[in-house]
Amino acid sequence: MSFSSSAAPAATPLPFADLLVLELASVLAGPQVGQFFAELGATVLKVEAPAGDVTRTWKTRAEAANTDVSAYFSCANWGKHSVIVDLTTEAGKAQVQQLAVRADVVLASYKPGDAEKLGVDYDTLRALNPRLIYAHLTGYGPTVARAGYDAVLQAEAGFMFLNAQPGQEPQKMPVAMIDLLAAHQLKEGLLTALYHRCRTGEGSRVQVALLDSALASLANQAATWLVTGHDPQPMGSGHPSIVPYGTVYRAGNGRSLVLAVGADRQFRHLCQALNRPEWAQEARFQTNEARVANRAALETMLQTRIAEVDGDQLLAALEQLGVPAGAVRTVGEALALESGQAMLLPVGEADFQGLRTVAFQSSSWPRAAALASPPRLGQHTAGVIAEQE
Repeated sequence: MSFSSSAAPAATPLPFADLLVLELASVLAGPQVGQFFAELGATVLKVEAPAGDVTRTWKTRAEAANTDVSAYFSCANWGKHSVIVDLTTEAGKAQVQQLAVRADVVLASYKPGDAEKLGVDYDTLRALNPRLIYAHLTGYGPTVARAGYDAVLQAEAGFMFLNAQPGQEPQKMPVAMIDLLAAHQLKEGLLTALYHRCRTGEGSRVQVALLDSALASLANQAATWLVTGHDPQPMGSGHPSIVPYGTVYRAGNGRSLVLAVGADRQFRHLCQALNRPEWAQEARFQTNEARVANRAALETMLQTRIAEVDGDQLLAALEQLGVPAGAVRTVGEALALESGQAMLLPVGEADFQGLRTVAFQSSSWPRAAALASPPRLGQHTAGVIAEQE
């Protein structure tokens, strides 16, 4: 078996067509990075323990029991080769170390100290391949031997506290947001390391902690505490410093919608669309600062008025006027949109579509037309191991 990209061939090579990525990571953050490289042309070898990535078993009640490719597993593992290796054995260590000699990037997500025990730590592999770029994801940093789980990090980093209606219990976000934020941080680190290697010929170790990624993403909420000393409080989907922004309104035809009015001009146009132009002339609503101070009164007025109109007609009018607004859609509705369809990967051997992790496009290379379906456990073991012998 030759190491070749799982992306469809193209007249213009994809940017990572010559890279070999060795994925020792599991669950979501590391595998998301692996699929990112696969979508951009890299050959990604997913090294799994005999039991496989645990997400193969994370199934909803609607999924078939007779497959080891769950919906969760499929969200981050398109375009990869699955290789079973038992790193607790000397033979397994040797196999991975041999693969690392040829690899450009290693993705690892071990607790601190575990990679050393398994013989796949940075120092060991760098001695075999000085050009290797080694990416290590941890929960709390390289010195804290504590496993990182997204739900726990959402709680510990302040996200769950803020994600609630006032007076109600904190809520976890419905996707593993901290894992995804860490994956983006790791991509940035790896792209920087690849650039560094192009300039110097040297490999690097790139370390990303879920906690650091979460804290770095608190943005204006962290700045509020740092600047004012006041801890931001839960506001549901409302915005602490912009009104109206994020609140869900229910229109007369049952349509739920959201406004994102960040400028006074936009607010005037909103009032025009609602046939209430006089609101924009009231001193308490003329500026965003005034609207924040009079949030409760304005929100009550908007809730009442929007409940009297057709939501779809209102959204159309707001679009014409340049007022940011949108319907609250289900996941299925979002993916069914023309823009959503463009983010889907074609059906492969698995008979279902996948979701791209790469959302950008470039004039210098084509978008990968298709990727191999998420691999069955150990699907490529024989070929990859034979290649090593």
